[in-house]
Amino acid sequence: MTSTRRSVSENLDKGVLSERVKDRILQWILEGELAPGSRIVETRIARDLGTSQTPVREALRDLATLGFVEIEPYRGSRVRRPSKRELIDAIVVRAELEALAGRLAAERRSEQCLEDLEALYAQMHEAAERGDAHDHALINTRFHGRIIEAADNTSLERLWSMLEPFGRTYVTASAEGIDLFWLGDRHRAILDAIREQDPELAAETSRVHAVEAAALIETMEHPELDDD
Repeated sequence: MTSTRRSVSENLDKGVLSERVKDRILQWILEGELAPGSRIVETRIARDLGTSQTPVREALRDLATLGFVEIEPYRGSRVRRPSKRELIDAIVVRAELEALAGRLAAERRSEQCLEDLEALYAQMHEAAERGDAHDHALINTRFHGRIIEAADNTSLERLWSMLEPFGRTYVTASAEGIDLFWLGDRHRAILDAIREQDPELAAETSRVHAVEAAALIETMEHPELDDD
């Protein structure tokens, strides 16, 4: 067991929810600590996170639905990396969800929403200065999540949350050689459109933002991503 996982267990209390467990497991998968094809031992994960096996089992089921884990009857769970094609397909769908979110957020946003988005935008630049791709990916997710929250549509939020890990996979998988400053700057147009309360512009900039990500994945080479 690595020191990283031991330190995580110290920070999570025994009442950790399956959603937080899922995020930790996903982080280990994206960072390579849980390598593709490796077996995931529920009891070990539960011990590392200081929780019971129940939230671990729930988290693994969620990750299996998303395609990050394979669960075989009587054989347990193993890590699976989504293919390049899966990432692109997920982001294409996410583009339409985020276009709708941008439109709704531009109509419904509050001053607090704008302050939150500005703060997250600044935090992305701080992560870029540190060269911290994982932190950048998490802040990126919070930025888009804040827009989803401002859209105030429960169904939209539910569908978006299912595809959110693929966005983080895109950032992490492309981290080698990617310009994190450029990655952060791409959010400026979305923020400005929401600030100006321009629904159509917010929708279009959000859609273009996601489509550009899909195009980048199409051209990039990464040892952990298959083309199938």
